[in-house]
Amino acid sequence: QVQLVESGGGLVQPGGSLRLSCAASGSIFGIYRMGWYRQAPGKQRELVGTITSSGRENYLDSVKDRFTISRDNAKNTVYLQMNSLKPEDTAVYYCYDLIATTAIESNDYWGQGTQVTVSS
Repeated sequence: QVQLVESGGGLVQPGGSLRLSCAASGSIFGIYRMGWYRQAPGKQRELVGTITSSGRENYLDSVKDRFTISRDNAKNTVYLQMNSLKPEDTAVYYCYDLIATTAIESNDYWGQGTQVTVSS
């Protein structure tokens, strides 16, 4: 079994910063792609960004130059550094990993979600 546990959400004022973390544990052979999605009330879940095992990053246009994804492979952890936060960034943020549990089997795994609220 594989578990993803998120931390770091909360309430922040516009222009502030937050750092989210997501640690994977369990029967892990390797982690290919790691990333973050978010879902605001009444809206569809959207991809915020991803980072591959080789370190290639990809971001939603509206968060480019404000958000940074990084990973610590030794800790099986992905981070989302969010700067210059705006009210429209308010959402539940979910981490997502494409994890290989054996040499020939891989699956998508999701974190439990963490609330980020940007408000004065």
